[in-house]
Amino acid sequence: MNAMRIRRRHFIMRVAGVTIAMFGASSGSRAQQTKMPVIGFLNGFSPVGWAQPVASFHKGLNESGYIEGQNVAIEYRWAEGQFDRLPALAAELVRRQVNVIVATGGSAIALSIPQSLSGRADEVIQ
Repeated sequence: MNAMRIRRRHFIMRVAGVTIAMFGASSGSRAQQTKMPVIGFLNGFSPVGWAQPVASFHKGLNESGYIEGQNVAIEYRWAEGQFDRLPALAAELVRRQVNVIVATGGSAIALSIPQSLSGRADEVIQ
């Protein structure tokens, strides 16, 4: 169980790395703007069970030089187990014009902006 927890933590940190890579690519077109870049975090479950993965995600961002509230903002959307809400939550993030969306804990959602999806190690989508 402990080894599984460590693998999961490393995986979440890798998702943060992919997010940073995609974030950098998407923010290039917005380089002239001075507002803080925004990551949309979309999850099909509740934040209660995702405290450790979110902490690992923050750690990966921090290791890449991004600190929430200082040089990057994160907008969280939680479906609370109601997966039919995911498309509406994703659409809300798109309307908010976030730079990148990290979708975890649910099904893939087709978006027209860069996204990072976690759930299995081979499910990273650009």
